[in-house]
Amino acid sequence: MTIFRMPADEAEARAVQDELRGRVVLDEPGPAPGTGRVTGVDVAYDDARDLVVAAAVVLDGATLEVVAESTAQGRVTFPYVPGLLAFRELPAVLAALERLPVDPGLVVCDGYGQAHPRRFGLASHLGVLTGLPVIGVAKNPFTFRYDEPGPARGDSSPLMDRDEEVGRALRTRHATKPVFVSVGHRTDLDNACAQTLALARDFRQPETTRRADALCRSALRAATG
Repeated sequence: MTIFRMPADEAEARAVQDELRGRVVLDEPGPAPGTGRVTGVDVAYDDARDLVVAAAVVLDGATLEVVAESTAQGRVTFPYVPGLLAFRELPAVLAALERLPVDPGLVVCDGYGQAHPRRFGLASHLGVLTGLPVIGVAKNPFTFRYDEPGPARGDSSPLMDRDEEVGRALRTRHATKPVFVSVGHRTDLDNACAQTLALARDFRQPETTRRADALCRSALRAATG
């Protein structure tokens, strides 16, 4: 069972990120796109009940068919603070991953990895705790800047923090808003982008994210009646 350290406050949370950041592995390419298993994780909230539900959906990397899925729910015990969302989401995400009957392979988060003020977003945090290769594919660029990529599928541009490339804006559909890809753990950025394109065959978001989003929302509706 993966041990998750819940901080007492924001200062301790940032200290945990700083402590664990040195364990992120950035010199592995990661699994090849279209191979093995790929797992999407996502969460849904009921703020009135302080309830969070996480979903993990495992797809076959070649066919994108569902191999396995699981959910887990829990109480939200950490406040909403930009840059510290992992402390709200990871306990439920870890529980959902541990309930899977198969190895998850590469994990895709609806969020950030290195594209984070302390270079330790949810995707990196999850990777360090589980040892799994993880990437982040987000819907917006957080606080970072980028030039609009070309209009064609596969066009990309660097996501920059000052002079450092922390991710890429990647066009997954022609003339559609890009997604924002960053490395979490045990992958490189080229491969993270290639994985994202392989998973986003028909829609802007990767199929992993779409499936996990639908499952956690359905599970939340069931949990709240």
